[in-house]
Amino acid sequence: MKAYTPNLPYAVPAELMTPSYEKVKGTNKKIFTKVDDIYISFKTFGGTETQDNGVIAVEDTATVETWYRPDITSASRIRVYGKDYEVLGTPENINMANTYLKFKVKAVKGGA
Repeated sequence: MKAYTPNLPYAVPAELMTPSYEKVKGTNKKIFTKVDDIYISFKTFGGTETQDNGVIAVEDTATVETWYRPDITSASRIRVYGKDYEVLGTPENINMANTYLKFKVKAVKGGA
């Protein structure tokens, strides 16, 4: 079995953010705080087309690869050049080798 090697270098700087919860007026509010600076490969492929009620829209999505970190979960976010992205699904620990991690992200819209 051939060992996995990434196609691109991990040259894009990003910030890893994890959630914490704060009680505001009786409800839990999710607050993201920076944990660390990481380097990733970031491929957008032009986003993902979606269709809703006959209207076609392009969502801002990307595929990310980086070194394995157990603290990157589906609850995490990354910030790339000032734009926040949420992790979609569970990040894949490639070949279960604890060496590389691959996951899909989607841009966070608005703040309301």
